[in-house]
Amino acid sequence: MIRSHNRPLLRTVCLCAILIALPEWSTAESGDLRHQIENAIDQVEPALVQIHVIKTIYQNGREMKAEVTGSGTIITPEGHIITNHHVVGQPTRIFCTLLEKERIEAELIGTDPLSDLAVLKLQSQENRIFPYARFGDSKKVQVGDHVLAMGSPVSLSQSVTLGIVSNIGMTLPLLLKKGRYRFLLDGEDVGAFVLWIGHDAAIYQGNSGGPLVDISGGIIGINEIGVGLGGAIPSDLAQPIAKQLIEKGYVTRSWTGWEVQPLLRHDGNLRGVLLSGVAEDSAADKAGFESGDIIVRIGNQPVTIRNPEELPLFNQMEARLPIGEKVPVEIIRNNETRTLHIVPAEREPAQSKTIELKSWGITVQNLSSAAAREMKRISQEGLLITSMRPGGPSGEAKPALRAGDVIRSVNGVKTTSTKKLEDITQTLLSDHTDPIPVLVEFDRQAERNISIVRVGIRDIKDQGLEVRKAWLPATTQVITREMAAMLGIPGLTGVRITQVYTENSVESTGLMVGDIILSIDGDPIPAAQPEDYEIFQNMLRQYAIGATVVLTIFRNNTEIQLPVQLSRTPQLPREMRKYHDLHFEFTVRDLSFQDVAANKLPIEFSGVWVDEVTPGSWAALGELAVGDIIITVDGKPVPDVATLKQMMQTVERTRSETTVFHVLRGVHHIYLELEVK
Repeated sequence: MIRSHNRPLLRTVCLCAILIALPEWSTAESGDLRHQIENAIDQVEPALVQIHVIKTIYQNGREMKAEVTGSGTIITPEGHIITNHHVVGQPTRIFCTLLEKERIEAELIGTDPLSDLAVLKLQSQENRIFPYARFGDSKKVQVGDHVLAMGSPVSLSQSVTLGIVSNIGMTLPLLLKKGRYRFLLDGEDVGAFVLWIGHDAAIYQGNSGGPLVDISGGIIGINEIGVGLGGAIPSDLAQPIAKQLIEKGYVTRSWTGWEVQPLLRHDGNLRGVLLSGVAEDSAADKAGFESGDIIVRIGNQPVTIRNPEELPLFNQMEARLPIGEKVPVEIIRNNETRTLHIVPAEREPAQSKTIELKSWGITVQNLSSAAAREMKRISQEGLLITSMRPGGPSGEAKPALRAGDVIRSVNGVKTTSTKKLEDITQTLLSDHTDPIPVLVEFDRQAERNISIVRVGIRDIKDQGLEVRKAWLPATTQVITREMAAMLGIPGLTGVRITQVYTENSVESTGLMVGDIILSIDGDPIPAAQPEDYEIFQNMLRQYAIGATVVLTIFRNNTEIQLPVQLSRTPQLPREMRKYHDLHFEFTVRDLSFQDVAANKLPIEFSGVWVDEVTPGSWAALGELAVGDIIITVDGKPVPDVATLKQMMQTVERTRSETTVFHVLRGVHHIYLELEVK
């Protein structure tokens, strides 16, 4: 075991806080506990890692990216790390920060949603030996034992808190279960499988996946939940699962098709568990089990379940039954004892992998056997829609598709898998640039429907140009009657200049901010209320572009006459060319005259304006923001959207993992590192 002799200051501060909170024991007892705590930390601390994950979330019909942090512990000299599935499930990239602040990329070796456990492996030079921690024996843990919760809460560097074991068989509160709350991960009911070690050592967001350590320095649990008390997955469950994940990347369990519940309170049976249901065509169904049977013995193991808290241990025992081997099961049926023989099957995942279909605006997955049973379907044919993009092709279909629908076919071709639908879509769109209508057959509960979906992604179309009119390159506001009175010129009507655009001929006319324009070529400007703001511009539009008009100006209590040559109205922001990048999911447009003027940029300034950043996209993850002006990409200037489009196509073609955007945000220059994998 490698120990650290250079403990961080943060660890020392935490220890001081721990010792201050100790009861008034004798000095000897306090000193002994302090020595035990330091010894335990020395054994585990070098193996602690902070985990930073860019993960994929499927919702709103999209594949979205999110950043999460958690904790983990190195458990082998080769660099295997145990943590939670909910921290590292569905990752695109994983980085781990070690005790000495070394940052190393890691790969996901295997994950198990049912137990909420996962194993990573640090990627480093060959034959490197990492410091690692050992597992303790959670079966020996007793209520009142001192424990340490270690990890990286709220993205802090490694920290330690002290507490005691409060419960050695903690379950989700019964009231929450009655309220239909369940701890579901990828369709798996974690609370039906795990009995947590409850403790009062402080844990926070970011502690997930970190170790719960006994006073001798052994990992007795993996911290997972906080429901008032902290909850840790016991090491006697976590260690064998980690071993399977390291060896083969997944966990093998048996499945019988039993649905069980505790014995009823009025039931005269003193032993057994109530078989409430039997899955159709399951091993239990084939073996002759019936709803209402009382299972009293499985193999040589007697069974008695009277409380909900005992069910997870039964479910764990069931999952360990030998797959494909005949197991004798003693039951009571109609007050008679009999023996049935069951041959457990291998348990399948509760959910299949989800994918995004951009051109449909949906996320879908193959139907798992568990999902098909829940939906009362006779087979696993078809694709389950898991989420919809608002305003997407499927949502705008007639009739619209919905999450929960099962797609059976497209243009008469059966959708037997997500891969099949991807292939169908690619063939349909191969010779088309615009969306095309397809006939979709789908099931909605017991109904079988058809719909027309226009599949494809609509390109951003140019909005078309406004008719160019005469324009005075300045901004104005209406002088209201109340303003005129306060200015000492009651009865005056007109508009006040609030901004004179630079680098324009209007400057040479001598117009100034604060000038009040009373008339154009002698025609008064009848603007006296805020809603009259368009009157002045409409009067100007009656002239030809380039025409010279005489403006009557009120300045310093004096009327003056100024001849001004009218310009052409510039293109509005909505008229500028746009480009939407499908890979990073952001939209840009060329800079407009108003952008340059409002941001006080030089007239020769070049770049593109960020109009939209899709939430959960790579662009959002890289912190690109609406209103940013992209100046360069990977060091190359971006004068317009056409150039940026070519650049981004090159990035996608070369599959660059990192692209650097230099942006102007207000007055600040920022370099953004956009990652994609």
